Amino acid sequence: MVSAVFHSPIEAVPPDAAPRDLKVVPKAAANDAAPTPAPVRKQPFDWRGLWLRVLPPLAGLGLLVVLWEIVSVATAGSIPTPRDTWAQAVDVFSNPFYRNGPNDQGVGWNVLSSLQRVAMGFGLAALVGIPAGFAIGRFTFLSRMFNPLISLLRPVSPLAWLPIGLLVFKGANPAAIWTIFICSIWPMIINTAVGVQRVPQDYMNVARVLNLSEWKIVTKILFPAVLPYMLTGVRLAVGTAWLVIVAAEMLTGGVGIGFWVWDEWNNLNVKNIIIAIFVIGIVGLLLEYALIKLASAFTFEEVRS
Repeated sequence: MVSAVFHSPIEAVPPDAAPRDLKVVPKAAANDAAPTPAPVRKQPFDWRGLWLRVLPPLAGLGLLVVLWEIVSVATAGSIPTPRDTWAQAVDVFSNPFYRNGPNDQGVGWNVLSSLQRVAMGFGLAALVGIPAGFAIGRFTFLSRMFNPLISLLRPVSPLAWLPIGLLVFKGANPAAIWTIFICSIWPMIINTAVGVQRVPQDYMNVARVLNLSEWKIVTKILFPAVLPYMLTGVRLAVGTAWLVIVAAEMLTGGVGIGFWVWDEWNNLNVKNIIIAIFVIGIVGLLLEYALIKLASAFTFEEVRS
């Protein structure tokens, strides 16, 4: 029977065999030799950047108020002062959803009615315009076929389409929706078609080599590449639709922010007209901001800037 005795490495090395230049560093000295981390300095608050973001908009609003006051004084009170308009705005928005009849409703109902018409006309334009843009950009024959028609009809004034809508649909509300539709469809068709035409040819060559179907080409290659262009067309179309609905409602009547402006003009209530102008601008700004956020969420980093 063979037995083996195991020793630790320290015991196995004789004391005389230890290297002479080996020095034992005391524990306290080792701790003193370790580098101490540099203290983290707290960054000072960027007051200059804050002022550069806040001061210019405030200066612009202040300039608007000053010019407004000068115009009010120059017109001998025909244009109400900012203070009088603010007091009227407080009264108007204290009850924005009242109803005293079909033609006497609060500003809230008028804005919602206009947004409903914009949503319907814009939605129909998107359902038709985006697929049409893909087809026109994808096939050369369709591009050459529809380019002259688009170039002919796109510059037509939006209100020129309103009598056609009244003649065909026999009603003010569908005529207004038709006007929004026909004016919103062109930016979506043009931007989508341009996006499809700017897809790199290498992508299409790979699809041809892999023998992809037309559906996979659209969903896997064209749609991701065209999405930034398509969202740009959507932004332009929404802005156009909101501009058109105000003018269309002035002519067709009914409940809406455009009709509210025209009705207040008939009543010679200039304060409410100015309030309506600010409401139209704020709603348009919110729509634009929402679509910018949507576009930045679905586009690449280099496109967001």
